[in-house]
Amino acid sequence: METNRSKYDTNPLEPDVEKKAEKTFGTGETGSPTQRVSRNTGQVDQHADARQNLYSEAPTRRYDSNTPLEAPYPSVFVPPTYAPPVQTPPRSNPNQPQGYARPDDFKIEGIGISERWATALAYAPWLGIVVCLLEMFLVPRREAKVRFHASQALAIHIGILVIQRVFDVIGLISHSSLGGSLFTALAVAFLIITMIRVLRGESPRIAPVAEAAQWFNDHIEPRNKG
Repeated sequence: METNRSKYDTNPLEPDVEKKAEKTFGTGETGSPTQRVSRNTGQVDQHADARQNLYSEAPTRRYDSNTPLEAPYPSVFVPPTYAPPVQTPPRSNPNQPQGYARPDDFKIEGIGISERWATALAYAPWLGIVVCLLEMFLVPRREAKVRFHASQALAIHIGILVIQRVFDVIGLISHSSLGGSLFTALAVAFLIITMIRVLRGESPRIAPVAEAAQWFNDHIEPRNKG
């Protein structure tokens, strides 16, 4: 019994399979044949300005030429025609005062010693009281640094003397002077350390005696009003 066969049921061994396929599907040559382009490819001008055409591409690089591979690629950047702004240094203000440093042998008016020693000797233990009083009465107010250290050292010495009197009273009551002796040793060490710091050029400010030092500086008028 012969089975029903469709058009896809073909046997490649049959001699008339090609004819059956052409009869069923057609020859397949319905489109237009391929045409050959006879126009030549356009050449790219390497010297043309790239800004004339925003959509232009860079020239194709040929590797069969004598140009080495590490040679820089031709740039299409067009440098600006205007000159860059000139950087001018800032002008100095002629009215601004220029700082100056005093020489080491400069003598303070009124006492005749250098500023370095005038500020340091004010902290000398016990001797500093006399130095402070001389500087406060003889040094004019324009020597602010000397008067500052003199007033501060004077306040420190007065504070030490007051505390020593308190320890003396405590020693009389307790029949022991250990506390007073210990405080005196610490006070002398503090004054010597402060004196060394001032000789090195530092300007220490002792906060507990700041108000008293300012009061001395404001109320003790020097003989020279300069």
